[in-house]
Amino acid sequence: MYSSALASSHREHGELVALCDINQTRMDYNNAQLAGRHGMAPVPTYRAEAFERMVAETRPDVVIVTTVDRVHHRYIIRAMELGCDVMTEKPMTTDIAKCRAILDAIERTGRRLQVTFNYRYAPVRTRVKELLAAGSIGEIKSVHFEWLLNTQHGADYFRRWHRDKRNSGGLMVHKATHHFDLVNWWLGSAPERVFAFGNLAFYGRENAEERGVTRFYDRGTGSEAAKGDPFALDMSTSESLRGLYLDAEHEDGYRRDQSVFGEGISIEDTMNVLVRYRSGAQMSYSLHAYAPWEGYRVAFNGTAGRLELDHLESSYINAANGDLNEGASHSERLVLMPHFGKPEIIEVPKGVGGHGGGDVKLLDALFIPGLPEDPLGRAADHLDGARSILTGIAANESMATGRPVDIDRLIRL
Repeated sequence: MYSSALASSHREHGELVALCDINQTRMDYNNAQLAGRHGMAPVPTYRAEAFERMVAETRPDVVIVTTVDRVHHRYIIRAMELGCDVMTEKPMTTDIAKCRAILDAIERTGRRLQVTFNYRYAPVRTRVKELLAAGSIGEIKSVHFEWLLNTQHGADYFRRWHRDKRNSGGLMVHKATHHFDLVNWWLGSAPERVFAFGNLAFYGRENAEERGVTRFYDRGTGSEAAKGDPFALDMSTSESLRGLYLDAEHEDGYRRDQSVFGEGISIEDTMNVLVRYRSGAQMSYSLHAYAPWEGYRVAFNGTAGRLELDHLESSYINAANGDLNEGASHSERLVLMPHFGKPEIIEVPKGVGGHGGGDVKLLDALFIPGLPEDPLGRAADHLDGARSILTGIAANESMATGRPVDIDRLIRL
């Protein structure tokens, strides 16, 4: 998303000067795509061990971190120490120790960190923020938030590196950080206490065996046993998946198409969380990764009424056919229900593009200098990034111990 924007729509506002990755084949493929789609000359490429040399030779103002989650902190911190500001994909990091290290680096270096929460920028979620901030339902007392990942998108997390909780923090951190950030932003508050349940209830070999499955395979590509399985991913049928992953396997051994009913999955697919916020509001939250449809329902209950949002999203498999349209809006319904008044359906401009129209607006905010100050405060800094992961990190601890977790015991912000 970022490299394509710098090669096309935002090329007047910034220049892509280098790529750094553990895999040369992937960098070469990315350069070829930028040339073929946007006519951009190839940029220098550096292997991960040459990160410091890249910064010294290309002298970037900003480093954009899009690595596997567990090493975000490594590149955020070193980039700052080398004099660069940083933009990072969510989640900012995956555990408290790494979070503290990032916050210490910011204090030590004085550099700036932005966390790219595109969900904040979608028109419908922006409208929710406006209504709540205007007091349309009074003081917010409770939130119910249900997020559904379907058997196309949800399953994809169980094929990839995310399936190992050490890499991603599980869906409570990797995926739900989006949702917890939205609630923090909508409420203008931060989590105080968290209690959670979660387990692997659908994916994984043991669950499949209990449902009577007897035919298993290791990976989708080139497997006779995988043919006919709607959960199997054959990377040879997609030019982008073949170029980014299948042709690159010889370098790092990474397999993008592992069976979602295989061994070694350590993340949950069914999660329920209770959160109390510093404002006094309470939230019940659920994340379900094997639903028949994709989207979410969120409702706010206040002293003057209720606000409900139902949002159906279209889905995809990440990087298949070059599709970057994750979370595009399919349909949405926003209803304001004041006490003793008539319910009102709130009209919202339909978002175009990924994440409900948030991607385009986020890119503007990231790359275009001198934009007017945003009264809604959609730009997210390191403190927003830290607060967004605290609910998920606490939920992981609660699931492991069976006890509620006080956020101040983990870290004070």
